[in-house]
Amino acid sequence: MSRSRTDAIVVHCTATLAGAPYNVASIRQMHKARGFSDIGYHYLIGLKGEIWEGRKPQNSVGAHVQSFNNSTMGIAYVGGLRASDAKPMDTRTPAQIKSMVKILTKLSKDYPNAVILGHRDLSKDLDLDGVIEPQEYMKMCPCFDAGPWAKSVGLPGGKLSFGKYEKL
Repeated sequence: MSRSRTDAIVVHCTATLAGAPYNVASIRQMHKARGFSDIGYHYLIGLKGEIWEGRKPQNSVGAHVQSFNNSTMGIAYVGGLRASDAKPMDTRTPAQIKSMVKILTKLSKDYPNAVILGHRDLSKDLDLDGVIEPQEYMKMCPCFDAGPWAKSVGLPGGKLSFGKYEKL
């Protein structure tokens, strides 16, 4: 099934321990064990900055954010949990950050109307104030504030406000 539109590019972490060498095959296996038909993400960024294609083709509907998959695409970096205690943490390596900028720049050109935000930014607005606050996050993923970070590197960072995507 193909997406008819792409409103957002959603950044994820794999919620694996920092430094653990996962790749597309291992994440695909994890996702299939959870009942997915394939890896949920469209792209995966390895520890050394490798950019791997995940779910294909690029315009296919992913399996990365429940209720948002039909209009978003997902990229993930390997990591997201501190190795010492498995607590959420931005574990991106310098190579992963560089590759994240590279793939998000490409995708922003492919989908010029899409904003970049994190998985946690698509949590439910439990108090209905139009802002997804930390206490409302369904999970910490991607363990950093993706929208403002994207904006800080010259990309179209965004947020979800009152059910609509907005550029920061």
